[in-house]
Amino acid sequence: MKNITKVGLSALCGSLASVAANAGTMEVLGGATATYTSNSESVTGNPIGMNTALTFKGSGELDNGTTFTLTVTGADQMGYTSGNINMVTPSFGSLKISSRTGGTGIGGYDDKMPTAWEETWGHGMGTGVDLPKGVSSAMNIAWTSPSVAGTTLSVAVAPGGNKAAFTNDKSVGGVNTHKQGGYDVVLASNPSFGVDALSGLNIWVGGSRTEVDGGSNSVDPLQDHEEVTAGMTFAYGPVTVGYQRSGEFTGQQTAGNTEYYAADAFGISFNVSDNLSLSYGEYESRRHKIGSGQTNKTVEMTAESFQIAYTMGGMSIKWAESEVTNASYGTASANSHDGRTVALSLAF
Repeated sequence: MKNITKVGLSALCGSLASVAANAGTMEVLGGATATYTSNSESVTGNPIGMNTALTFKGSGELDNGTTFTLTVTGADQMGYTSGNINMVTPSFGSLKISSRTGGTGIGGYDDKMPTAWEETWGHGMGTGVDLPKGVSSAMNIAWTSPSVAGTTLSVAVAPGGNKAAFTNDKSVGGVNTHKQGGYDVVLASNPSFGVDALSGLNIWVGGSRTEVDGGSNSVDPLQDHEEVTAGMTFAYGPVTVGYQRSGEFTGQQTAGNTEYYAADAFGISFNVSDNLSLSYGEYESRRHKIGSGQTNKTVEMTAESFQIAYTMGGMSIKWAESEVTNASYGTASANSHDGRTVALSLAF
């Protein structure tokens, strides 16, 4: 019995030693950005703002070469914002389980235009723009294939609907009244064909479809909510240019409701040096309502932004000069204005 106990203890110790040798690592990442925004329209809010984020990231590797990563992020007052578990196997690709990350499916391609700082519409101007979201705002599972000739295929699935709430362990997520299961498919490629001049070319196309139970829309009880996006960027030396087109079909059929959104984006950036970068971008998004005789049946929201960013190690100083027309698809004079935002960012 003593010999058996010794053997058992020796095996346990050996196992623990093996686990320790292959134990994962943990790191903490974080940052804060303080901003000051001025606007051509009179505003009642405080022009000073601050965003903070703290991310805990654990990673490790299995004996078969599979790597795994757990990421949990909290923002501002440390409220939970996102989390994911990602496993990557060289021969199989990656498998990611995510909640609210916005980085899976077409949500990770909502706006891929080159920029020195923020997206053209995302710099404190209150544009209220509609963007492709897909299933990324819900609990979802996504698979991305290994790269073949610079091309990958990604499929993300959210069985409970793409607006479902975060689901806790061993529980069922909140009931979503109208949207049921959904999925995203994205094909992305870096088709350089072995030509050095094309190494900076990236293209992508993606789509999302979510079943809708109809709700108050009795005309068609199974209207689908669909989103599409396609675009490209090309980097050559210090210059990167890009163009992207996106669309959303809401599935609505009742007069007065929004039938679809259609958007075009353009951007160009220039890296003056390793520390200094400049960019200019435009974003146009059109909202179309259902039915004839609708007031403002089609409204075009436009945003333009010129940006500068200067980085000194973990600190960055950024500036954006921007203009928006028909923000949030409203046509009142207050919905069109220009402004500027200055930011100081720290990262660790």
